[in-house]
Amino acid sequence: MKELFDKRVLLITGKGGVGRTTLSASLAIAAARHGKRSLLVEISQPDGDYSPLARIFGRELLPEKLRSIGHGVKGQMLWTRLGHERFLQTVIPIRSLIRAAMRSKALGRLLEAAPSFQEMGIFYLLLTLLKETRDDGSPAHEVIVFDMPATGHTLALTGLPDILLSLMPTGPIADAMREGQSYLYDPAQTAACVVTLPETLPVTESLELIEGLEKTRMPVGTVIVNKLPPDDFSPQERAELAPLVEQQALFGADRFVRLGQCKAAMDKLKESVSVPILTVPEFPLQSESLIEAVTDVFAP
Repeated sequence: MKELFDKRVLLITGKGGVGRTTLSASLAIAAARHGKRSLLVEISQPDGDYSPLARIFGRELLPEKLRSIGHGVKGQMLWTRLGHERFLQTVIPIRSLIRAAMRSKALGRLLEAAPSFQEMGIFYLLLTLLKETRDDGSPAHEVIVFDMPATGHTLALTGLPDILLSLMPTGPIADAMREGQSYLYDPAQTAACVVTLPETLPVTESLELIEGLEKTRMPVGTVIVNKLPPDDFSPQERAELAPLVEQQALFGADRFVRLGQCKAAMDKLKESVSVPILTVPEFPLQSESLIEAVTDVFAP
């Protein structure tokens, strides 16, 4: 865990329903417990619906501007339009012109509809947060935990620099993309944490996601297997019980079968990946108790 929290950016990704948001919150809190200046972010917008991530911290949405959200963690939404505005500030020196440009409906439609422009706003805003420093020159945010969107959007974001550089190899956008690459493609600074469940389909989809991340040159730091049930059976006990479970209905048979399926999924995962695998137990808890239990896994 110390090696993981020495990264500047942790991209928490995985298919829907695997507990990605819970793990993002727990990792951000755990980083703070490890003494890091921890920042938690997600893609959102001020007029959006409620955020499950923000509700963990007693809010409907993460704040638009950086502020403390509790448990020693700071939070901020990554708002596409704010990212576009920050980028324009680097190329248009007059603030009044920037405000006029951002009020333009035509420009707004272009930024929202043009391929990769939405991801560019998020990418640039993340880069801005990475570059922020304190008075002594040290990073303002030592660990940025990013609760990533669904798999397809994740790959669109991680593959963005190469796409834009192929279209615009020079100019301010190209400069920003190359600067972002120096952070996000560096395994010493960034790790994608792929979250999965100990089940056949989630593991298969996670392996496909890892392949996609590697194609976009995003370093994969770990796979986190969430909700791993405890298995109290020895191999010998399992071999002796399996025929009985197949022959007749027994109390607890469903769980016994599920444990076997979990083991098969874990074996497949271990055979297929070369990065460390972290496991989080299955906790029969909810809300704050669940967050506390999961956080204890990462920062006992």
